[in-house]
Amino acid sequence: ALFKDYKDAVENTLEIDSKIDLKLDSDGYHFPNFPIPEDSSAKTLDEYLELLAEEGLHKKFEKVTPEIKQRFDFEISTIKQMGFAGYFLIVQDFINAAKKNNIPVGPGRGSAAGSLVAYTLGITNIEPLRYNLLFERFLNPSRKSMPDIDIDFADDQRNEVIEYVREKYGSDCVSQIITFNRLSSKMVLRDVARVLNVPIPTVNNITKYIPSKFGKVFTIDEAIKKVPELKYLKTTKEPDLQNLLKYAKVLEGMNRNASKHAAGVVICPEEISNFVPLANAVNQTEVVTQYNMKEIEQAGLLKMDFLGLRTLTIIRDAVKLIKQNHNVEIDIDKIPLDDEKTYKLFSNGQTTGVFQFESPPMREYLKKLHPTSINDLAAMNALYRPGPMEFINEFIERKFGKTKVTYLHPLLEQILKETYGIIVYQEQVIQIANKIGGMSLAEADLLRRAMGKKDLKAMAKLKKQFLEGAVKNGIKMSVAEKIVENIEKFANYGFNKSHAVAYSLVAYQTAYLKAHYTPEFLAANLTNEFGNSDKVAAFLEDCRKLQIEVLPPDVKNPSVNFNVENAKIRFGMSAIKNVGKPAVEELIRVRKNTDQNFTSIFDFCSKVDTRIVNKRGLEGLVLAGAFDSVNDNRAALFASVESALEFGHKVQNSKITSENSLFGDSHEDMEIKTPQLQNVEKWSTKERLAKEREVTGFYITGHPLTNYLLEYNSFTTIKLGSALEHQNDEMVRACGVITTIKRKIDKANRTMAFFTLDDFSGSCECLMFAKIYEKYGELIEEERCVIIVGRPESSGDTIKLHIEEVIPIEQVKEKFTKSIKLNFDENIYGEKELSLLKEILNNNKGNIPVYLHLKNNGSKGRLFFLNEYKVNPSNKFINSLNEKFGKNSIQLCQ
Repeated sequence: ALFKDYKDAVENTLEIDSKIDLKLDSDGYHFPNFPIPEDSSAKTLDEYLELLAEEGLHKKFEKVTPEIKQRFDFEISTIKQMGFAGYFLIVQDFINAAKKNNIPVGPGRGSAAGSLVAYTLGITNIEPLRYNLLFERFLNPSRKSMPDIDIDFADDQRNEVIEYVREKYGSDCVSQIITFNRLSSKMVLRDVARVLNVPIPTVNNITKYIPSKFGKVFTIDEAIKKVPELKYLKTTKEPDLQNLLKYAKVLEGMNRNASKHAAGVVICPEEISNFVPLANAVNQTEVVTQYNMKEIEQAGLLKMDFLGLRTLTIIRDAVKLIKQNHNVEIDIDKIPLDDEKTYKLFSNGQTTGVFQFESPPMREYLKKLHPTSINDLAAMNALYRPGPMEFINEFIERKFGKTKVTYLHPLLEQILKETYGIIVYQEQVIQIANKIGGMSLAEADLLRRAMGKKDLKAMAKLKKQFLEGAVKNGIKMSVAEKIVENIEKFANYGFNKSHAVAYSLVAYQTAYLKAHYTPEFLAANLTNEFGNSDKVAAFLEDCRKLQIEVLPPDVKNPSVNFNVENAKIRFGMSAIKNVGKPAVEELIRVRKNTDQNFTSIFDFCSKVDTRIVNKRGLEGLVLAGAFDSVNDNRAALFASVESALEFGHKVQNSKITSENSLFGDSHEDMEIKTPQLQNVEKWSTKERLAKEREVTGFYITGHPLTNYLLEYNSFTTIKLGSALEHQNDEMVRACGVITTIKRKIDKANRTMAFFTLDDFSGSCECLMFAKIYEKYGELIEEERCVIIVGRPESSGDTIKLHIEEVIPIEQVKEKFTKSIKLNFDENIYGEKELSLLKEILNNNKGNIPVYLHLKNNGSKGRLFFLNEYKVNPSNKFINSLNEKFGKNSIQLCQ
């Protein structure tokens, strides 16, 4: 019990409450005092805001049209009338300060991108009139609430902006905000099971079936209702399970623990403690508000999100590499938005690393859509979510005229034309209510909110107003009712267009860099995503597909991060185990000071500070291939590490002795003989790659699967980097290299195994129970290439594979090949090539039937059965075809 040593402690709080008269002031807003510069002609915040915005207006637009001026004047007067001039001034100040300090800032986020004043002040970089964005979606004069401007900064410089704000307004006036981690279904079941002593395997057998959709875990009730494996929980008679579910459902969604909000910052006019209570949520040094984000807003305080967006960091680093390698200065905010090469990249689905367009289903949709504008990208961004996803195919068919676009009324065409008659955006709902129902934009926004929140009372009132307004506009009641029905259906799904456009612009910027400067873009991604092994694997796979060579690190050309040399990517040295940034900086210092290449591992150790580049660091450099340009026998170099370090110590001590000697470079400065490299045989390719992966986490100079690319492409049903897409499949087949292995003894004293399987695209955890291990255990060894058959099991945001069968890669062709398909382009290959093909087929007779697929200019082409030929799919046969007709000419079919 709480305060058990203090009788009546809790009850006494009520007595204290009855003796005081506490009133918390939550009326009005408490903005920090923004200082107007002394040399400004403005005397008030309203005047200064208008002055700055007017200056920005003429900088942004060569010609201020009447339409632009009308919109500008309306926004300025609304902001002043609502008392938010100070808010806008504070936001523009720290954003423009960030830009002056070369801190990347996003073009906009959320509904703020719909404000012309925000655009002229430099808060956003989206021209709202160009994309038909609405100010009322951001700031509605009919609904007085604080504006909400969230800002993206480069994730590694976000704290610099927060520090700027602390310095400007005082550290006692600025604080980050508390947040509470809530008990999700999986977490609450585990916590309650622990208290009730429910066995771990029992609860695991429930949680493993609870799925996630778009990162959101199903609730207990949702999972029981929708997952067949959990339906038994509805009618279970087991007391343990009944109690587990009973208490877990009560606690689900409650706060589990407090922490610091990732982005929220509050700024006050005085000490924060004068307005809200404070707490140490994370540790004793970091102070946060006890009020959460919503309560801060209700207290009338200025809060905003300072978000770290890694994509901005990647863009910044890519632009630096482009300047370094091509001497081209790119202003990412001024790139052309109609670049053909960029849209071709989207249309080909080559979007690894492209912000928000990376997932496999999204790539397939892009190949069908063939986007040609930011509007196309924004629509796809908005539709690719639960609910509206069902309209994507119809959207694409309407774009290409396969489905006719119809409108319930001609007035709808100007609003819905860009999305082919489908309501995609919240702004379109507002515009329909405005144009059809005669409502003001502010009233129309209230209708949108009421529909989205299913506020029946507000909806009834506003729908009546809409219908009356529509009839006044000469629209039949029956048509008006259908339109209301339609927008009500889509109001739930409608996405914020301002946000979709802003983030699609960021996506376009990344795609532009990838299309024009692919190695630099991928190198920047590899540097910034190195902590995420699946992402790194995906980028290395992308390099392989795009035929961009990834070179091992090199002591002759050291770099902390991934670098680009002659259109090839050089692996970053700080990513090597036991090396670290200080060691790489020491190499760079020595190379710069001596202006000479290292000639051997002994020369290297004689020049660098071996206290910084120590034995483990040196071994890491050798295993990663950093000395390959000096000597490619890594085994001999590794065996010589100790003698090289010893030699280095002697040389450096000799120099110190000489420098301290009275006679300087006298005979006492003896020559020290350089040792010989150990005479050791080179490691095999398999061993070299295994050790390379050991210190970098990845295969750099090759991949064990490279020799089995045909089997990998022909017989797998999943790629491990996108295994999550197959979590609902009953059985899958994957091809990969076995890496980390752990063997355990189960309760029956039998061996079971856990191991990691790696392919070109990523990796996956595998579990092999004792019964299966007895059958295939001898095949489970590190660095072995196999094909496995298994059942996928969802484990949070990852997948585990329960292994049912293991096949050595060498036996796969024989086991699975039922026929062979040869893919030829008839525009390239003629009689001569077909004659050569016949010769190869005749020289490799066997019992596998052959089909010839003749394509014409990328069309589906024609398929022929070559009934005269049956072949043996031997390595000799495959190599002959690859050599004469290219690696994509053959496909093994099951």
